[in-house]
Amino acid sequence: MSDKGLTPRAVEIFHALVGAYIDGGQPVGSKTVANLIDLDLSPASIRSNMSDLEDAGLLFAPHTSAGRIPTETGLRMFVDGLMEFNPNISDQERSSIDGECAARGISISELLNKTSKTLSGLSRCASLVLSPASSAELQHFEFVPIGDQRALAVLVRSDGQVENRLIDLPTGVTQSALVRAGNYVNACLLGRDMDSAASLIRKEISEHRAELDELTAGIVEQGVGLWSDGKGGDGAALIMRGQSNLLDDVNAAGQLELIRGLFDTLEASENALRLLDATSEGNGVQIFIGAENKLFANTGCSLVIAPYRHSDTAIVGAIGVVGPRHMNYARIIPMVDYTSKALARVLGR
Repeated sequence: MSDKGLTPRAVEIFHALVGAYIDGGQPVGSKTVANLIDLDLSPASIRSNMSDLEDAGLLFAPHTSAGRIPTETGLRMFVDGLMEFNPNISDQERSSIDGECAARGISISELLNKTSKTLSGLSRCASLVLSPASSAELQHFEFVPIGDQRALAVLVRSDGQVENRLIDLPTGVTQSALVRAGNYVNACLLGRDMDSAASLIRKEISEHRAELDELTAGIVEQGVGLWSDGKGGDGAALIMRGQSNLLDDVNAAGQLELIRGLFDTLEASENALRLLDATSEGNGVQIFIGAENKLFANTGCSLVIAPYRHSDTAIVGAIGVVGPRHMNYARIIPMVDYTSKALARVLGR
């Protein structure tokens, strides 16, 4: 960690102040710092050192006569120092994460949902999982009725991923019509990806060569189209859990609106994919603080995220947490790191 030419005394004051800011999320004054450090310094001496830290671009005063908080540069220097020590997580946290990853008989999507929910609960932040669109061959397709006029189009890929899309059915659709539609799609899937299967199906229907009545043809087109129109087959899927944990930690109405805007931005698949690409560029845990990533600019949020890998060591997604700038990095960084490695162990089996 670079100390920017600071004296050991200034570095100790800096660490004490940032630690107090992370604990409380509020500006920290010289009196508070004096109670935290083991140095015989007067408040005036501490203020002088804080002024030096401010000149170095590590601290700033949000209000006149207020205490100081770290700048993004200062917070980055603090966090980089934590990364060098890599503290471990507690046995209870390890057990909770391992318990979710040890579940048998569930799809990858369910695994990611359960793991992200656990990470949110442990971190007290909003968790998110990024997963790129699967390029695996299609293995099975089925329409499952869930009411008089609705059904789930269920797609199973050869890598174990299961995707579900809700569709509206025309009036009068029978169970046998759904079965015929599913059987027809399965026959077209053999040895093809979703785009090529969709193209074949539409061509056959348009040329009236498929042995399907008009009602069944409509079901097929609607179910297949959900994956071939760019909404299900391109970009990246985003699973986010625990937004309320983050919102509970923010009091100002203006900040709430900024954070809600962040969630809306992250839900866009192109932004999720961009963030996944940024995460994949490095190894291990990465931290995006505020404006270091334009997705988080002006939100007052930070992101701790790590990629997880498949058995061939290829990066297949990322998992992490979004929290306020003053999140407990010392606790959350090793937690995210352990979770990503636990997922990798499961996917590598």
